[in-house]
Amino acid sequence: MAAAGVRIVRNFADYNVMGILEVLKNLRRLKGLLDDLTAFMRKERPDLLVLIDYPDFNWRLAKACQSAGHSCLFPYIPPSAWAWRKGRARTCAAIADEFVAIFPHELLPYQKAKARISFVGNPLVDSVKAELPPEKARAFFGVSAHEHIILLMPGSRKQEIELLLPAMLGAAKLLLKKRPETKFFLPVGKENLAQRIEMMTEETDVPVRLVHENRYALMGLADAAIATSGTVVMEACLMESPCVSLYKLRFLNYLIGRSLVHVDAFTLPNILAGHKFQPELLQGEVTPERIAEETLKLYKGEPARARVQAELRRAAERLGPSGAAERIAQKILACAERNRTNDF
Repeated sequence: MAAAGVRIVRNFADYNVMGILEVLKNLRRLKGLLDDLTAFMRKERPDLLVLIDYPDFNWRLAKACQSAGHSCLFPYIPPSAWAWRKGRARTCAAIADEFVAIFPHELLPYQKAKARISFVGNPLVDSVKAELPPEKARAFFGVSAHEHIILLMPGSRKQEIELLLPAMLGAAKLLLKKRPETKFFLPVGKENLAQRIEMMTEETDVPVRLVHENRYALMGLADAAIATSGTVVMEACLMESPCVSLYKLRFLNYLIGRSLVHVDAFTLPNILAGHKFQPELLQGEVTPERIAEETLKLYKGEPARARVQAELRRAAERLGPSGAAERIAQKILACAERNRTNDF
């Protein structure tokens, strides 16, 4: 956003926490952020507030915006009422002017709540493209055609890395015994986490190469990925790279989440397809043995891999055509214009 010309008042990456205990530990900092942004809005008097995900914080900010006399709210990626806390759809619809969803399954609860909501495609369709053609990518990463590539993608949050990377590395060790021609790569998204990741990988006797660029080209070369559930699994889907998806929380967070969330699948490609076609491992299932067992089925040449790739293509088609960012921008500008017109 900064590169696109956005003036950054506070960097939300500094407040990226997940889980009940983690939020409680950071409550004072989050309250300070809310107070700072509320004061900023009262001073700047923005025409439109675009809320991008981060729902528990952003909807408090939305209410503060309204109390300051600004009523034009545009949520881009609404709270996941399709999965849990379904009553949020009605509450949010009562104060927002218009919603844009990035997945078609997000629409129904908001439509029932009479919200003005639409799905106009997903920007990942345009942004997820191989940076290099396959042969140049192989040369760049130093892999030959007969070698197998497995990606380790433990997530972008510190707690995800701490919880999931050890099991991934344990699985890599087992895979190397079965398929010694395997090479392991770990794309690093945030430089501030690279040192910790490097330290954890060096503690094992499995060679893992950390990479900082051309990650989509690498996904296109890979046999499969072992990945934390999230956007990265959808990116892999668009590159037709099968995944073993992992999700693990600290025990208390898991108990609370299990009582609140009721879904048949937790990864986006499986949700889009309406059934589980690629493996998902949850909580106690996240072990080196189970991860290795599922990953072995996805190596190139294995029958399951072709079936999974066919399903990935069908899931990706549900994201809509290219050009979503332009269509979303037009909707945001139209909403701002309606608000400006109503002020006169």
